[in-house]
Amino acid sequence: MDISLMVALVIALALLFDFTNGFHDTANAMATPIATGALKPKVAVAIAAVLNLVGAFLSTEVARTVSGGLIREGHNGIQITPVMIFAGLIGAILWNLVTWLLGLPSSSSHALFGGLIGAAIVGAGFGSIDLSVLLSKIVFPALLAPVTAGLVAFIATRIAYSVTKKKQRGGFRYGQMFTSSLVSLAHGTNDAQKTMGVITLTLIAAGYQGTGTGPELWVIVVCALAIALGTYTGGWRIIRTLGKGLTEIEPGQGFAAEVATTATILASTHLGFALSTTQVASGSVIGTGIGRKGASVRWKTAGRIAIGWLITIPAAILVGALASWIALSGLIGIIADAVVAAGVITWIFVYSRRNRVDATHVQVEPTAFVRPKKRKSARTGGAAR
Repeated sequence: MDISLMVALVIALALLFDFTNGFHDTANAMATPIATGALKPKVAVAIAAVLNLVGAFLSTEVARTVSGGLIREGHNGIQITPVMIFAGLIGAILWNLVTWLLGLPSSSSHALFGGLIGAAIVGAGFGSIDLSVLLSKIVFPALLAPVTAGLVAFIATRIAYSVTKKKQRGGFRYGQMFTSSLVSLAHGTNDAQKTMGVITLTLIAAGYQGTGTGPELWVIVVCALAIALGTYTGGWRIIRTLGKGLTEIEPGQGFAAEVATTATILASTHLGFALSTTQVASGSVIGTGIGRKGASVRWKTAGRIAIGWLITIPAAILVGALASWIALSGLIGIIADAVVAAGVITWIFVYSRRNRVDATHVQVEPTAFVRPKKRKSARTGGAAR
C-alpha cells in the first residue's frame, strides 16, 4: 500500500480511538457530579467536552512520551512502521468498546499502550520497546496514581465532613461544578495527548516529521476536537458504574474525589506520566467511600474494575500482536484487519442497543440545599438577631 495512503488510514483510525477515549472517560470527571445531582447529565457532558477541548492545548509532555519514548523509532532505534501502528490501534479500539459495553471503567490509555506494544513486538521484536520508559512513565504511575488519589480523596473527605455540619454539606454541590470542570480540563491535558503522540509517531515513522519532534499544531487541533466530540456523546454505561456502582456518593464526597483526581492528573501530566485517568478517578471514588462514616464500598464491583485494570494491557497486547501479524502479510492482511475490526465494532453497537443506557438512567433529582434555620429567642419568641 502507498505510504501516504497508509498514513492517512492510521490517522483516521487514531482519531476514532480518540473519539472512543472521549466517551469512555467522560465518567472520570462527570460521574460524581451527576450522581449527587450537582449537574444534569447532558449539561455535565457538554461542559466536559468543552474543557477537554481546551485542556488538549495546554501541554504536550505526554504526547512526547508516546511519540518518542515508549516505542523506539528513528535513527537511534528500531523503525516502527505505520502498519504496526495501525494494528496497535485496532487492539486499543476493540478493547475500549468491549469494556464500554460491559460498563467497565478500564483504561483507554493502557489499551492504547498495550496495542502498540503488541504490534511493535511482532513487527520489530522486543528491542523496539523502551522498557525504562514503560516502567517509569506507565507501569509505575499505574501502580502509584490510583493509590495516591484514593489516599488524597480519603483525607479530603475526612476534612470536608469534620469542618462542616450536616445541613451545610449540600453546598458542596456548588463546589462540584468547579472541581468537576477542573477534572475535565486536566483530562484534556493528559488523554488527548496520547492520540497526538500516536499520530506524531506515525508521521516520524513515515519520514514526514523529524525524530524527537513534538506534535504539529494541526495534530493538536484534530485530536482535541475528536476527544471533545466523543466526550459529548456521553458514555452513560460507565458513568452509571462509577457514579452509583462503587458507593453512594454525597456532595462532600464528590467534591473530595474531584479535587484528588484533578491534583493527581495535573501532577502526572507535568511529569510526562501517561497515566490512566480512569484508574485515578476510580481510586478517588473508593477513597471517599472509605473516608465517609456510614458509607460502604461495593468491593465486588471494585474487584471487577481492578481485574479490568490488570488484564487491559495484556489483552490489548494480544489483539495488537494478532492484528500486526495479519497486517504485515501485505495489503490483503491490512484489508482483513479492517474488515474484521469493522465487523466487531458494528456487532458491539447493535448488541448495545438491546440494553440501551442513556442520560435517563443516571439522572438524579437534586435535593434542595437547606439553609440552617435561625434560632428563636427564648424570651420573645422572635427570630434571634
